[in-house]
Amino acid sequence: MTKILIVDDEPALSEPLEFLLQREGYDTSVAADGVTALSKFDTDDPDLVLLDLMLPGLSGTEVCRQIRTRSNVPIIMLTAKDSEVDIVVGLELGADDYVTKPYSTRELLARLRAVLRRRTEDDPGDVGILQVGGIRMDVERHTVSVDGSETPMPLKEFELLELLLRNAGRVLTRGQLIDRVWGSDYFGDTKTLDVHIKRIRSKIERVPSTPEVLVTVRGLGYRIEA
Repeated sequence: MTKILIVDDEPALSEPLEFLLQREGYDTSVAADGVTALSKFDTDDPDLVLLDLMLPGLSGTEVCRQIRTRSNVPIIMLTAKDSEVDIVVGLELGADDYVTKPYSTRELLARLRAVLRRRTEDDPGDVGILQVGGIRMDVERHTVSVDGSETPMPLKEFELLELLLRNAGRVLTRGQLIDRVWGSDYFGDTKTLDVHIKRIRSKIERVPSTPEVLVTVRGLGYRIEA
């Protein structure tokens, strides 16, 4: 049975959430603060963590950081609508996704299942071929095809698209993309990244001006729609 750790200091939210997840067939445990969350993470060995960023004492972002030093377990952040900066920080610390409060149970379950499915489908023995919809990348041959037609792609565009495809369905912040593709010692602005994204869209989108595959998540970064 899939085990989920819920970290939220508000019983009015955590109790209905625990009931919902148990009804859906998940095994759950609850922590109301960051210290308890880390303790339960170590003892319960959950398959996924639902983590509220606004916690008393140890912050949600610090809990996320400490979990990431121990494990690659999926983390979904539960955030307030006005906590854009915290969302960026959480994503850059390694959270897999986020849901803003108030959230619908349908949205939360969909995000949860998608994150678990992505982790289940990850196959380290077949990392050379990446495919999402009509986009197919052969990493070893350095080729990209869209709906069966090969599309030339310079190195930086290729590296960006590869990173996005490997994290399909997950928001990658501008900071993450720049660090991974240009390096942590890059001191330019984000305009270079945005230009490369525009060029990639011109090659993979049916209508580049209204992207449906490589989408902008306002204030955060970019995501390939899985």
